[in-house]
Amino acid sequence: MASTIVSWNVNGIRAAEKKGLLEYMQKENADIVCLQETKAKPEQLSEELLQPLDYTSYFASAEKAGYSGVAVYTRLKPREVKLFDVQEFDSEGRALVLEYEDFVLINGYFPNSQSAGARLDYKLGYCDTVLDLCNNLVSEGRDVVLCGDYNIAHKPIDLARPEQNEGNPGYLPEERAWMSKFLDAGYRDTFRMFNGEGGNYTWWSYRTRGRERNVGWRLDYFCVNQDLAPRVSSSEIRSQVMGSDHCPVVLRLDGES
Repeated sequence: MASTIVSWNVNGIRAAEKKGLLEYMQKENADIVCLQETKAKPEQLSEELLQPLDYTSYFASAEKAGYSGVAVYTRLKPREVKLFDVQEFDSEGRALVLEYEDFVLINGYFPNSQSAGARLDYKLGYCDTVLDLCNNLVSEGRDVVLCGDYNIAHKPIDLARPEQNEGNPGYLPEERAWMSKFLDAGYRDTFRMFNGEGGNYTWWSYRTRGRERNVGWRLDYFCVNQDLAPRVSSSEIRSQVMGSDHCPVVLRLDGES
């Protein structure tokens, strides 16, 4: 089936609601909307956020209040919705896994490795859990869509100032090496299937007003397994959409290849 999927780190779903999240969802009119860094539990949300438009909603929330969390709004009925079943990641609301008829969607909020790599081991453990899950699904004959805020700028082209950010979280050698390992294992960075140019970012610092100058990082991705890649008809960055320090990214899948 043809599908349009959105991924967006909203930096607080309740704040994003006040900044036009639901209006954007209505305008984009996607089949599935994946959000990261929701920073809320379902019982804290308005009725409009729980059941917006004609979507069914699913949430994975962190145990810690106001922290992390992911959500998926879908018009397509999944066969199953689950977490990673790994306590250290599920307790932070780091992922939702939705099994659809013709693909499995993983909505992930990858951890930030933090200053001096304070959480690098946790981050890499999460990354390897994702890779193992993707590999297992592909070995079972399933197609995989992995979306979310990876918190990794893979190559120098993926951030405005690579030299100044050597050694900073999100651009650590270990993180970039994992991204290379992931792609080398048979997955495609869908944006780079269509666009090989610099200056395309999905996150800008509020503190430095980076968005006004387009001094940003590309941290948000849609990746698919090699067999699914021929069905990807577009992969775009909605840099003009405001409401967060990230912007949405949008994937379009054609019907059965």
